[in-house]
Amino acid sequence: MNKNKRLPNDCFALPRGITWTPVDQALNQLRMGLSNIKQSERVSVLHCVGRILANSVYAKVNNPPFTNSAVDGYGFCGPANDLGNRLKLLSGIAAAGNRFNAGVPKGSAVKILTGAVLPTGVDTVLLKEDVESNDQNSITFNGPLKVGANTRNSGEDVVRGEQLFNEGHKVRPQDLALLIATGIEDVEVYSLLRVGILSTGNELLDAGSEYSDLAQKGKVFDSNRPMLLSLLRRWGFEVFDFRIIRDDKRLLRESLDQASSEVDVIISSGGASAGDEDHVAKLIKYEGKLENWRIALKPGRPLALGLWNGTPIFGLPGNPVAAFVCSLIFVRPALGLLAGGGWFNPESYNVKSGFNKNKKAGRREYLRARIDEEGEVQIFPSEGSGRISSLSWSSGLLELFEHEEKVREGDLVKFIPYSSFDL
Repeated sequence: MNKNKRLPNDCFALPRGITWTPVDQALNQLRMGLSNIKQSERVSVLHCVGRILANSVYAKVNNPPFTNSAVDGYGFCGPANDLGNRLKLLSGIAAAGNRFNAGVPKGSAVKILTGAVLPTGVDTVLLKEDVESNDQNSITFNGPLKVGANTRNSGEDVVRGEQLFNEGHKVRPQDLALLIATGIEDVEVYSLLRVGILSTGNELLDAGSEYSDLAQKGKVFDSNRPMLLSLLRRWGFEVFDFRIIRDDKRLLRESLDQASSEVDVIISSGGASAGDEDHVAKLIKYEGKLENWRIALKPGRPLALGLWNGTPIFGLPGNPVAAFVCSLIFVRPALGLLAGGGWFNPESYNVKSGFNKNKKAGRREYLRARIDEEGEVQIFPSEGSGRISSLSWSSGLLELFEHEEKVREGDLVKFIPYSSFDL
């Protein structure tokens, strides 16, 4: 297999003079600067769910593959326009997987079950409940009944050669049924994008560590890394855990070197700003290739983007809420492009506000929100980026645009459900 494609050194570059980057401009720069870096491989259709198609897929057989009965009943040659119709009943039965090989002459009928191939001479099926049989040799029914009633034609759903999915489509469980039904045995998919996750900070403890005297020791549990690992797995990427890196340039450099040799993308949390111990941004700036975006949004303003040994790196904020929001808004579509799935746009809809709020102009805000019993959207009482409980409380993000300075109860606002991010 060939090596993955590499990104140009200026893939994250922004115009000179930009200090506060608007959200749409940041997203557009990502979209323009990134591209698919993965090569393809062929896999069995049974193992393709969650994978991204590297080629368009076309049906190999019709669906249904043959004309068949849509109900349990009696097959005959239509139409039936008069009341009191009587048909001679032939012996035998047509069942799914068990063809009735004899022909059915006009004026006769044969018992047929759902899914059975229509016998020669049959083009219409009577529903069993609409038929009366006083003996074993005939049936009667009331018309009218049009030709073709209660049947399914070959290829009426999908015709052989018809395109099923485009390149870049991520295969879902329901897609698997269509692929198999139309004769697909294997598909060409992009290799899984490999994403490495690490956290930085002397204050961090792994989950399950001794938690006594946290305040005295100035320690907190690293909730970002497990959250991001789970999030990236949910999105179908292959994830690698590079654990917690202390605030030490040498250790961080070694970890980034290791990660860049093993994965396609690096995601870190913490150290993305300009503080004394924010080594991620500084190290990438002086030893890698850094575009440190100060994005005009809340939460998640510091987002470090760059390259380390040619590997893209996303330096997320250390606050859990900000890391989560930036992952949904920026990382998800960027990784989609790198993985071959194209740019990801989450589905959203307008809903009535159930609250009042004032905000700063020129800044976009993503508020944790959920829909109440009246169908209105409510926001979490606190907007602090450390309020991790707000992520569990909410069912989506409320997006307030740069020009919006006031939201009043009853106003229409944009709500992005977490379900649109596959969460």
